[in-house]
Amino acid sequence: MSRLSRRTVVPALLVLVIVAGIGLSFFQPWKAFTDTTVNEALPTASQSMAGQEMKGKNGMKSGEPSAKDMGPREVAEGNFVSHEHGTSGMARTVRLADGGQVLRLEDLKTSEGPDVRVYLSPRGADAVKAGLGDGAVQLGKLKGNRGNQNYSVPAGTDLSKFRSAVIWCERFSVSFGAADLAPAKG
Repeated sequence: MSRLSRRTVVPALLVLVIVAGIGLSFFQPWKAFTDTTVNEALPTASQSMAGQEMKGKNGMKSGEPSAKDMGPREVAEGNFVSHEHGTSGMARTVRLADGGQVLRLEDLKTSEGPDVRVYLSPRGADAVKAGLGDGAVQLGKLKGNRGNQNYSVPAGTDLSKFRSAVIWCERFSVSFGAADLAPAKG
């Protein structure tokens, strides 16, 4: 009888260990108890612009900077609202002096997750609970669940077509939180 029990128990334990390993790797529950803080400065211009002198039409140095040389300009902003996880902070879209664009997350506080990404969505913050919508643009993996961070927006992207910035979990297809992007004042 003890031999029969051992033949039953050992395979059952082996299956339990395998299922537990798969579950742990999929859900990554330890991330509920960890934080990653990122504090990046707002970029001012691409490296290709660094060190170049401003020149006028005649090739001489110009005393007047062009609009392109004035520095970063805020395009839109909004505060995060929570969806599946508590999320707070601000999202800002910024046009850089060299024409590049970034999504900047400031004072972000959210949960870590197994596969969390940052998106721009054509849907409003409340509507992304049901999905990102056609035409959403992924900007990359979330660098940290706390702090200030920048995400490059692909060249040629028309920011006016996007209504929200979204912290999205790819693995479970849920929004941790989103921010409606309203035109910046000033």
